[in-house]
Amino acid sequence: MEAYTGFAAVYDRFMDNVPYEEWAGYLWELLKEYGVEDGLVLDLGCGTGNLTEALAGRGYDMIGVDNAEDMLQIAMEKREKSGSDILYLLQDMREFELYGTVAAVVSICDSMNYLTEYEELVHTLSLVNNYLDPEGIFIFDLNTLHKYRDVIGDSTIAESREDCCFIWDNVFDEEERINEYDLTLFIEVEGGLYQRFEETHYQKAYTLEEIRQAVAEAGMKLEAVYDAFTREEPKEDSERVYVVVRERGKARR
Repeated sequence: MEAYTGFAAVYDRFMDNVPYEEWAGYLWELLKEYGVEDGLVLDLGCGTGNLTEALAGRGYDMIGVDNAEDMLQIAMEKREKSGSDILYLLQDMREFELYGTVAAVVSICDSMNYLTEYEELVHTLSLVNNYLDPEGIFIFDLNTLHKYRDVIGDSTIAESREDCCFIWDNVFDEEERINEYDLTLFIEVEGGLYQRFEETHYQKAYTLEEIRQAVAEAGMKLEAVYDAFTREEPKEDSERVYVVVRERGKARR
């Protein structure tokens, strides 16, 4: 699992087309619908903290976990500006540790697709189950096979801004269902000079059947799978799905 390094400095600028507030609103409605109206919530793979801040603003006590130190540094700068009381932890989502349980866990913006082995998916779900309150909720999204294979696979995306630009080359291995994307970034440092950064990331497409099986193996209960930002079942052309699972195994006191 690659950590964002050079991209962290310009991540928010290139992601400014993502409507984080709308995403947070949808997530908030799902949390309330499944019984989590307040309490402690973990944002797993929180990145630069956009959704973490948005959920904190809606009244949740937030913890953010990410394995990219540069991304967390930006998240902590946002925390300083907003005055929010968010705890950020530098940890790998596959091996994260908390001091106690939480009411809910969320993982948004295809963080779970970075788990490129099925066993990693099951293990991470099991960890989440362990750290959830009795009948707590885990909501995560995933990019779909359709998106990798038919939309971004084997394509090149490039964008140029005044002081930075990136080239994003995608290669999709349909047999392994892994999308490799190579990021090349040019970031202005001073006096018209640019520094070049290169990163390679890997994400895996999981089928709905694999998701159901992994949830069951982790000892959790699958509540729903939605076509993103709706309450409808996934379609053949869905590019992103939201999965809602519930903790199972702990007794309420």
